[in-house]
Amino acid sequence: MASSETSSQTKESIPTPAVAATHSTPDVSKEPEINKIFRLAMKLEASDVHLKVNCPPMMRIRGDITRMEMRPLSQTDMEKLLIPLLEPKKRKILEDEGGVDYSYVIGQDECRFRVSLFRQRGRLSLVARRVNNFIPSFKSLGLPEVIEKLCKFSEGLVVVAGVTGSGKSTSIAAMLDYVAEAEPLHILTCEDPIEFTFNDKKAYFNQREIGLDCIDWHKALKDAVRQDPDVILVGELRDVETFEAAVHAAETGHLVFGTIHAASSGTTINRILDLFPPEKHNAIRQALANNLKAVIAQKLVKGLKKGRVPTNEIMIVNPTIRKLIIEGEDTKIPDAIRIGYQEGMMDFTESLRLLVERGDIDKVTALEYAPNPEQLKMAFKGIKVAAPGIL
Repeated sequence: MASSETSSQTKESIPTPAVAATHSTPDVSKEPEINKIFRLAMKLEASDVHLKVNCPPMMRIRGDITRMEMRPLSQTDMEKLLIPLLEPKKRKILEDEGGVDYSYVIGQDECRFRVSLFRQRGRLSLVARRVNNFIPSFKSLGLPEVIEKLCKFSEGLVVVAGVTGSGKSTSIAAMLDYVAEAEPLHILTCEDPIEFTFNDKKAYFNQREIGLDCIDWHKALKDAVRQDPDVILVGELRDVETFEAAVHAAETGHLVFGTIHAASSGTTINRILDLFPPEKHNAIRQALANNLKAVIAQKLVKGLKKGRVPTNEIMIVNPTIRKLIIEGEDTKIPDAIRIGYQEGMMDFTESLRLLVERGDIDKVTALEYAPNPEQLKMAFKGIKVAAPGIL
């Protein structure tokens, strides 16, 4: 729940959506009414906005859903706030498919939200993720230093894995920005929708939004290899087409970044295999062994110095990992990651230990998120669990 300070802010400034507090920016009085809610999210540094019929606006603040002290929204409120902002094409998608995703920009690119507008029980609901209007550095995010190394591959596939809300998009944006500062390249992104907008540096960017700049993923990724990119971002490896296109691009000499909904390196392999029928699994394993360079799995945990900080598992595909992938020994991947510590690999246990050591999180939080709490307790005492033989 919100603190008393937060509650008093919301109570004083926004008794109803029509008189919500606004950010100090010119001409906000001329903005759409929904911006008043979004600007409050910016002010409170909420990660997400949730709107549902018969509920007051809600926001995720420091990881917790917090109800604003505002009146509940009716279906009429939702329609008046949201429908007029939809362009005809997206309105038709909502009507035909029951949900539509899009980017929403506040002011002159002051802040960007990734919006999912959908129907539930016949009524409108909205969830909007606030996207930073600047791209943070690895250091400011608290990411492991080894991630810089993973940006320096000349080709292959690098996957950032995590559940919804784990900060995948922010981490991958930091990686692309790092690449852009280092080399004179062409970086091409295919996203649905575009979240971060990149500035040209040594490298220059082309960013394509599915449904806006190109008709669908198939067309965007088919075009991509003809557009002379050095680096390609596939916003999400969501189906057979996007995965096959990403692997094809990696095979033809491009460095490809992609995100996937998976909790760890091992489950990333399984998630990809699940896209295909069993008879194709051996071929997919071979393709992964040949082209996958690394998997960065990420979770967000409650921090001491800031709201949430990332904890990471990092798998770098070396000969041992490659052999395990080909032979289907995915359950041994965690052991291989621990053995590969000197190569820059890291499991969640070591990541959490380091976060506690740096003072970013406390031990209670670390143990709450640890895949193996007993192993983490031993790590706090300086005892490393020996990995069993895996070869």
